[in-house]
Amino acid sequence: MYLNKVFVLGHLTQDPQIRNLPSGQLVASFRVATNRFFYDKNKQKQKQTEFHNIVAFNRWAEIAQQYLKQGSMVLIEGRLQTRNWEDKNGVKKSRTEIIVESLQLGPKIQGSVSTPEKREREGEKKGISSLEKEKEKEKEEIPIIEEEEINVKDLPL
Repeated sequence: MYLNKVFVLGHLTQDPQIRNLPSGQLVASFRVATNRFFYDKNKQKQKQTEFHNIVAFNRWAEIAQQYLKQGSMVLIEGRLQTRNWEDKNGVKKSRTEIIVESLQLGPKIQGSVSTPEKREREGEKKGISSLEKEKEKEKEEIPIIEEEEINVKDLPL
């Protein structure tokens, strides 16, 4: 049994490029950036960005064309595929792409991209740290439930 499945959640680096194949099939190509945060050996927070080549066909290409633009958040489910070719100078090239099998749109952006870093900066401008915001949100979301003692005799066995 074999499995070739990829999930990528990130932001588009540019608007999708749309074209038609000679067969008439619609194709959308775009790149998605994902970030990974980690701490190095000096306990300094680091950020590593990966760029993924995405290819969508037919209905997924139409959806990409209609709803996605640079900065849009998108969840891609697909499979890896590597293409090999020779350029006009005879140099062998290859490219690994994610072929879309499913696509979910992220929150709609209003004019500009809202990243966690940008939201944190905006909160700092207002004098509210992101940690304080999270604590306040947790207080609102989690109801306080008083614990009551459980009597073993009351349990149905």
